[in-house]
Amino acid sequence: MLYYYNSLACTNEFMNVINPATGEQFDTYEEHTWSDVDDALERASGTFREWREQSIRERERLLETAGSVLRDNEDEYAEMMTREMGKPIDQARAEVEKCAWVCDHYAEHGSAYLEDRHHPSPPGATVKTVHQPLGPILAVMPWNFPFWQVFRFAAPYLTAGNVGVLKHASNVPGCAVAIEDVFREAGYPEGVFQSLLIPSDLVNDIIADDRVRAATLTGSGPAGRAVAGTAGEELKKTVLELGGSDPFIVLDDADIESAAETGTQARNQNGGQSCIAAKRFIVHTDVYDEFLEALLENFESLVVGDPTDENTDIGPQARPDLLEDLHEQVESSIEAGATLVTGGAPLDRKGAFYPPTILTDVPTGCPVDSEETFGPVAAVYEVADEVEAVTLANGTEFGLGASVWTEDRQRGEHVAKRIEAGCVYVNQLVKSDPRVPLGGVGESGYGRELSEIGIKEFVNRKTVWVE
Repeated sequence: MLYYYNSLACTNEFMNVINPATGEQFDTYEEHTWSDVDDALERASGTFREWREQSIRERERLLETAGSVLRDNEDEYAEMMTREMGKPIDQARAEVEKCAWVCDHYAEHGSAYLEDRHHPSPPGATVKTVHQPLGPILAVMPWNFPFWQVFRFAAPYLTAGNVGVLKHASNVPGCAVAIEDVFREAGYPEGVFQSLLIPSDLVNDIIADDRVRAATLTGSGPAGRAVAGTAGEELKKTVLELGGSDPFIVLDDADIESAAETGTQARNQNGGQSCIAAKRFIVHTDVYDEFLEALLENFESLVVGDPTDENTDIGPQARPDLLEDLHEQVESSIEAGATLVTGGAPLDRKGAFYPPTILTDVPTGCPVDSEETFGPVAAVYEVADEVEAVTLANGTEFGLGASVWTEDRQRGEHVAKRIEAGCVYVNQLVKSDPRVPLGGVGESGYGRELSEIGIKEFVNRKTVWVE
């Protein structure tokens, strides 16, 4: 099916959508022109002037309705994700449910998060902080969680009174269109949320446009630098959630069975294509052999195959070039001295399938040690003690998430405080949750999404002093 968006779209540029499980093209979308972009920004700017005056209770009501739309169309949206980027169908359904949850969360708590904050003041004066929206916000979002990443942005920021303009990844245009339809069906005014099907080379021009007040990006380091650079020149606020090389620390008193089972999920969920996936497994020498054996057993039990099959654990990588990049990282690491325990080569079948892979004896500085691996590849390290574990965990330019495993919760919290990351989970995998802030340090970006902290990233915290 060919989609046309408005009468001003007159371009020969198209987004051809390829099913990564089959390698076959199944859809084509026409890209928007700069004229379309200009119209969208004008619409966003005009809508914002009215939307900001809408009561927060009404915004919460509309968001609650958006959650209902998601639930009513769960299968449709899940199938779209699976076709476009290869996510196993049960994980795609879970993603839609999570999007509905974030809608529920801000529909319930938005008012409390944004209520006026009163301050000590002299007699006869009232002093408070009020939270007012900034305006049109550009969101540059990735393909790996094509619904969740967008709703993680939209639910809080629209509820705060901003309007959103989405530039989604070019391999998930159907998801971008469907998300705009969710808000339309929920009853949001036209222009509160718009999807632009555009190439990445238009992003800087959009950020520089006076009608755009801020930007958020989830993606690679180079993309983040480009967005931050342009926004910085224009003195516009940004939030960046970039890559990660999350450590998964297993101490000598850990529950090995539980750690291996959860570690397998943490590395392989979504085909390993997650910034907050466990990537470097750092294991105390006293339990190293036991953990590696359990991890190997769990990895080899995973079913790789057709993502529309309910029994599939790992579908294809989202694009053939991403699979090639991942395999090159593995091969280069083996050449540098790493030991291949399982996996390590693309499957001999149609589609971009890569098996769960474990590498040990990982040399310092090889690709799986120093770079982000965006696929089902685990690097496993053996360390002598807790101090070495923390040192190795911090030996990376990234600082997104980390996981620590120990039966001693006090010890786990002590280790967590010494790890340089935006979030650390003890006896749990790293995850994004509407109730708590998410974000990184170092090369993993800055700013926070979700929770009360997240909804306040794109508001003017205005002091109002009344004498």
